[in-house]
Amino acid sequence: MSGHQLVAAVRAGRAHAVREALWAGAGPETEDADGVPVLCVAVAAFDGYVADALLDAGADPLRPLPDGSTPLLRAVISGHAGLTAALLRHAADRLTEEDRAELLACARRWCGTGAEAGLRLATGATGPAVRRRVADDFGITAYDLITLGGMSVYDGHCAVLTRLEAVFGLHRPFDVLLARALARADGEHADWTEAVAVLAERSGAEVWDRVLVLRSASDPLRRLLAADLVRELLALDAEPAERRAADVLPPWASEETDPAVLRGLTYIDDPAAEELGPAHRAHPDPRVRMVVPSLLHRTRYAYTHPEAWDVLAALARDPDARVRAAVCECLYEFEGREPACADILAGFLGEDDQLVRVKAVSGLALADDPRCVEGARLIGPVDRAEWDSWLLDAAARYVERRHRRAGCPLDPTSA
Repeated sequence: MSGHQLVAAVRAGRAHAVREALWAGAGPETEDADGVPVLCVAVAAFDGYVADALLDAGADPLRPLPDGSTPLLRAVISGHAGLTAALLRHAADRLTEEDRAELLACARRWCGTGAEAGLRLATGATGPAVRRRVADDFGITAYDLITLGGMSVYDGHCAVLTRLEAVFGLHRPFDVLLARALARADGEHADWTEAVAVLAERSGAEVWDRVLVLRSASDPLRRLLAADLVRELLALDAEPAERRAADVLPPWASEETDPAVLRGLTYIDDPAAEELGPAHRAHPDPRVRMVVPSLLHRTRYAYTHPEAWDVLAALARDPDARVRAAVCECLYEFEGREPACADILAGFLGEDDQLVRVKAVSGLALADDPRCVEGARLIGPVDRAEWDSWLLDAAARYVERRHRRAGCPLDPTSA
């Protein structure tokens, strides 16, 4: 396969096609028509999946470029922490002290000025910047994408700095990383999530002691950070963290009043947590009622709390559409055969939110409930290019199963 096809796949952001081109013999150091290495093209597009494919094939993140930079330095400038980490994994053992100092200085400079001011310094542009929220290419966190003077960066330079320091063994005090997270005041932003991730990697008594302090703070942002930190600790240090969390989380969740923090505590895996759902089902704040379906612990096939189905049925009739949507989200992939589940899902077929209708149909089809067929007709027109085909075809799969069981040929118009 030619280098032209690899460049086209990289520019299109098609990681699978990039890997196919590389397997077919295209070189990972291929350049585009302007002499730019394809890894730099991926970095400029903030495309982590394509960058990973190229790195796995041997693209060099430390390749010297005509402007004196490297792909790794460009990733730091991009403000994309996940992308920077991907390139670091293929470069960290080859970095000199001078390389490390340059990368840290660059990240500190952008972190200090802020992304928009950094763009103005880099481009000399004076007009208004364009800013829009974007999801991380790896699907983990969020950024603002800022464009000015023909150049675009993500605004995650503090997250990049946090990751560089961790990889280089620079142990920043807990309060420094806490301040970086709180300065963003956004639990989904990379500056916040990267600080939490690095703190969780330390685990240990100090981190748990700080969790205990933060969970009692009057500032809900500090409590939210503590909840996020426990979730990361559980993911990284499962069994020891579970023992600590069992003592900390249930009483905290029973007292928590902030909806955002309470949502952060829905992963509690403790029998005592089952009581939290019924306790909050009539909470005056709909944002808290939205959390209740997630608090009603269940196995893959059954809810274990004796009041679970009564609570879910009541919330399915909640006056707030967001609460009803939360119930549908919780039930549409439920693999049990409780009649109550299908009855609740059938009640969502007339919801104004089309996605709720789609998921209700999918859940009914999974439950082998014939109401999914009529429900599919109520979904209305959809752009299949923008939707998950598996969801959209759930009723058709149900009809196919029904005909197969009956030994009848499938009528293509029956769904």
